[in-house]
Amino acid sequence: MFLVCGEALFDVFIGDETDNALHLDARAGGSPFNVAVGLARLGQPVAFLSGLAKDMLGERLVRTLKREAVDTRLCPLFDAPTTLGMVELDAAGVPRYAFYGNGAADRLLTTGQLPALGEEFRAIHIGSYATVVEPVASALEALVRRERGRRLIAYDPNIRLNVEPSVARWRERVDTLTGLAHLVKISDEDLHLLYGDGEDEAALAQRWLAGGCGLVVVTRGAKGASAWNARGRVDVPAPKITTVDTVGAGDTFQAAMLAHLAETDRLDAAALATLDGDALARLVDFAARAAAITCSRRGADMPRRGEIGSA
Repeated sequence: MFLVCGEALFDVFIGDETDNALHLDARAGGSPFNVAVGLARLGQPVAFLSGLAKDMLGERLVRTLKREAVDTRLCPLFDAPTTLGMVELDAAGVPRYAFYGNGAADRLLTTGQLPALGEEFRAIHIGSYATVVEPVASALEALVRRERGRRLIAYDPNIRLNVEPSVARWRERVDTLTGLAHLVKISDEDLHLLYGDGEDEAALAQRWLAGGCGLVVVTRGAKGASAWNARGRVDVPAPKITTVDTVGAGDTFQAAMLAHLAETDRLDAAALATLDGDALARLVDFAARAAAITCSRRGADMPRRGEIGSA
């Protein structure tokens, strides 16, 4: 079973304007929320850990998770609002975000509210702004420090500067959490936001591997993805598709990698470092095919297992 930790919110897509009205389309989301739903749709048992609001939007988030077969029993409920992420798409379907979430429920989890975990949990995924804003950031760090010796830890920074504008704060969190994670997935866009355009991806991957990470994956959208472990590097092209938008593509990629590792009985920290080139290429290709499906439709509409094909 997987435990996915982080924010849960509503993405509010900005639509057309007519007279004095602005048409909005609200959909449940948040990067970790999407990863949890993605895992469930890929046939993996998964639970979610996040502070959820007692308001009408929080109730809908709970209903959505339950409808998707994501276990919500570990989620504390707060008398606080639900975060809203306003989304505007450019002509290429690339999203621009603005977040409204100060004091919102998904930021309020504390270390004292961390649950005890049973042996059924084999892996934990963390990511996005919940790893940066307090008090939830300290809680999630405490969780992975407590559990990394017993379970695989996966991490996707998913940088959101409009939530935390300090690049130095993001870099400090990423430097800490890449030293605690066994699997790190990062987009080239996030990598360049953190370290500038002059950063060498391969050198950075090797630095994270030397720090204790077993597998590093850099995604580049339509340009494919690369993966590094102790046995070397593989590069995998992206499928050719007609893109509707890229919302949730990285979350799909992460969920699909984790599902593939579970399906192939490699959901183990030691196994990541020993994957040979063929196995690593199959892992990344499976994730790329899943992400391409999400890009072919509106919003973070994650694929189901039967849509992707063989692992």
